[in-house]
Amino acid sequence: MRTLFAMIIIVCTGLGSGPASAQSCDTFSGLPVPRFVSLKFNETRGRAGPSFSHPVSWLYQRQGLPMEVVAETPDWRRVRDPKGEEVWMHRRTLTGRRSVWTEDATQLLARPDPNASLIADVEAGAVLWLERCRAGWCRLEADNHRGWAPAEAFWGVYSEETEPSPALEGGQTSCYRSSPEPDVLAADRDNSASAD
Repeated sequence: MRTLFAMIIIVCTGLGSGPASAQSCDTFSGLPVPRFVSLKFNETRGRAGPSFSHPVSWLYQRQGLPMEVVAETPDWRRVRDPKGEEVWMHRRTLTGRRSVWTEDATQLLARPDPNASLIADVEAGAVLWLERCRAGWCRLEADNHRGWAPAEAFWGVYSEETEPSPALEGGQTSCYRSSPEPDVLAADRDNSASAD
């Protein structure tokens, strides 16, 4: 039996916060707010405000950690982490690739059926890549293991995405929850393992 181990996600712990506000498409990016994104780098700084002159509030040390965009400026995103802490991050540190944070230990199964064969055990705190969701289940990938798990075990999925015809399986428009962040200018592109 394989186990997907939780990794160190953030240097500090945060407090929970309330539910996301209603979706808005009148944004600088043209993408909806709120929406889920993930961290592009292994080390990312969350700042107290939308500029490099603001102090660093949190240091995140996990590429792929899901974050929820709750506000925008042209170049900065106010994001909420899985523990409810809110910080500002430059848009180039975020990617539209979706991931989830495991709130409760669960299992990856071969099919979206509680009686399906086991693929792997998933520990609380693990981060998995999100492929799609339907009818209360999500198809996920981590460490070359792919399978289905109940959506309720994860942070990083909106309830409407788990309905019979969810957003992740439909066509995408410019104002769509799972649309990626727009490409940044060539000068902003950075393949380094760390970013502000």
